[in-house]
Amino acid sequence: MKLLALLIGLVVERLATQLFHLRTLRWLDRAIDFGFRQGDRFANWPSFIPVTVLVIVLVLPVVLARIGLGDTLYGFPYLILAILVLFFSLGPKDIGEDVDEYCRAIEEDDPVRIQETARALIESDVPEDAAERIRMVEESVCIQANNRLFAVVFWFVLLGPVGAWTYRVTDLIRRRAVFNALRADLGDETPVTAASEMLHGWLAWIPARLTAIGYAMAGSFDGALSAWRKADDSVPSTSHGQSERLLARVGTGALGLRDEEGESLAERGIRGATSANGLVYRLLFIWAAVIGAMTLYGWSV
Repeated sequence: MKLLALLIGLVVERLATQLFHLRTLRWLDRAIDFGFRQGDRFANWPSFIPVTVLVIVLVLPVVLARIGLGDTLYGFPYLILAILVLFFSLGPKDIGEDVDEYCRAIEEDDPVRIQETARALIESDVPEDAAERIRMVEESVCIQANNRLFAVVFWFVLLGPVGAWTYRVTDLIRRRAVFNALRADLGDETPVTAASEMLHGWLAWIPARLTAIGYAMAGSFDGALSAWRKADDSVPSTSHGQSERLLARVGTGALGLRDEEGESLAERGIRGATSANGLVYRLLFIWAAVIGAMTLYGWSV
């Protein structure tokens, strides 16, 4: 039932693009901020404790719903719950749409839109240098694919809707902690942000490496393997940062892109972004085929 819900959920996610704005979950920001304020009352405690408690509180409604539904009506209510939770756990934005908007901005030679669309993928400051921006966009597509899609699918397969929603909640808390710290001009290395990134990094560690292996299968195996073995002195010490740098290296290595003679930077930027997006979709088909085979052979639970 779980794997069947996943297959249906992925199809719904592909078709219900007009509902993606509902997945921003802005209404949860107030709940997260309230949790942070309550955590400040226990300043002597390690920040990891209140962050973990906040995750548990936000995940608890899904846990209770899962327990309450049980296997009533042959599991149909659970199927609906799983599809809904999966839909809101994925994303929030669709990588393909973000890439398409970025490429259109380059084609129209609109510097403002290029910066905006690139920032939607990179989720940080966009470099002014066009070549550096192109590289960062390609890496970010490979990183965001794990965060928005593959890690959610992994935890859904492992723990059902509770696992998928737990992963998304840790990501929402991490993003909100970073946003609050930057808004307060405290930088992004506060105890709360560090605890949030550590917890999210733990959940992302295994799916990030499975995704990296998948990039090697879906793209250039030699290029991906060489990139995996390559030491990267710029890798941050956190597990979250390590996973992101691994995905960036292996993903771009799997692309195996080479500069073409006479190709402009604009053409190179479009080719790189669309190639990275194509790699993600090829890997999605591989995962869907594996999940489909598991479902047909009755391995769903």
